[in-house]
Amino acid sequence: MLEEVTLIAIKRVIAWQIEQAMEQRKLTKKAMAKEMKTSRSSLDRLLDPNNPSVTLDTIDRAARVVGKRVRVELVDAI
Repeated sequence: MLEEVTLIAIKRVIAWQIEQAMEQRKLTKKAMAKEMKTSRSSLDRLLDPNNPSVTLDTIDRAARVVGKRVRVELVDAI
């Protein structure tokens, strides 16, 4: 249960960060999807904080479009 909640929280933060970066760059969803070379529905899934089915590739492409990069790190379990 804790792992599932943690993953959902991480996804929500990522979606929020990408939305904030889009606003800063004044990118519409249509323009963002075009720059990512993906569909609007794929971008909608990425931005949906409750949809966990997003690949690292999609997150990485979105991050690059808004001038960010993704860093993934494995840490010891508590």
